[in-house]
Amino acid sequence: MKLLGNKRLRILMLGLICFIALMGLTLGKRERLTWPEKFITDTVSWTQGLFYKPAGYVAGFFEDMGQLRTIFEENKVLKQTLTKYARDTTRLNDLEQQNKRLQEALGFTERQKQSNNYTFRIAEVVAVNPDLLNNTVRINLGEKDGVKPNMAVMSVEGLVGRVVQVSSFYSNVQLLKGIDDTANESKAIAVTVKGRENESFGIIESYDREKQTLLMTKIDPNDKLAVGDVVITSGLGQIFPRGIEVGKVISREPGTFGISHVAVIQPFAAFDHLREVFVVMVPEQGG
Repeated sequence: MKLLGNKRLRILMLGLICFIALMGLTLGKRERLTWPEKFITDTVSWTQGLFYKPAGYVAGFFEDMGQLRTIFEENKVLKQTLTKYARDTTRLNDLEQQNKRLQEALGFTERQKQSNNYTFRIAEVVAVNPDLLNNTVRINLGEKDGVKPNMAVMSVEGLVGRVVQVSSFYSNVQLLKGIDDTANESKAIAVTVKGRENESFGIIESYDREKQTLLMTKIDPNDKLAVGDVVITSGLGQIFPRGIEVGKVISREPGTFGISHVAVIQPFAAFDHLREVFVVMVPEQGG
């Protein structure tokens, strides 16, 4: 009785009993929490939220800053890559166009070599005379390359003109659109019809600036030259070697006095955007 009457012992035993009862209640699987558990859980969660949200904002801010820096670096690399790609694409397109032109040029010279004993020296047009009445271009071949005055110059399409002035490394070429029968320095072109070289004959000695056509004169009325015929150099003028295509006949009519006929020729060569041309060298000219 003395033991049970001890107040401290009674309180300890009561507390132990409550603790064991509480453990029994919390260790089992329960779908619902008791109100003290709910209170403690909600309080702890609310307190954690007070600290978690600001910490999350700060962490998110630094994380976003890191992502922004990464995105900035990626965009910088991407811009550099796109710039390089655009530059390479432009260079590739230019090289492809140049390669295409040179392949066509090579094919043309091979065809010509099979029919004529000429040497074709490819040259780049490096300057165009701004004077519209001059009608000359400058090429990067000169005396050191064997170029001489009056040598014929052509493009892949056809006759372009002739060399009029030569320096050591460059030459000036007078274009066909500068041909003029009233000018002393202009040279007429003796021409014939392709496929009927021994049946047709004429002289080209002027260019119509408005219509951008050549005028072929001194055609015999009995000449069979007709619209659609391809006109080539005959080689009889001793300036332009034979066999170079000049253009196509687009019309024919009697001349002013009816003694001979005249024909309008559409040139094959384009004179305004020349990039590469060929200087035609015949053996007797030192080619």
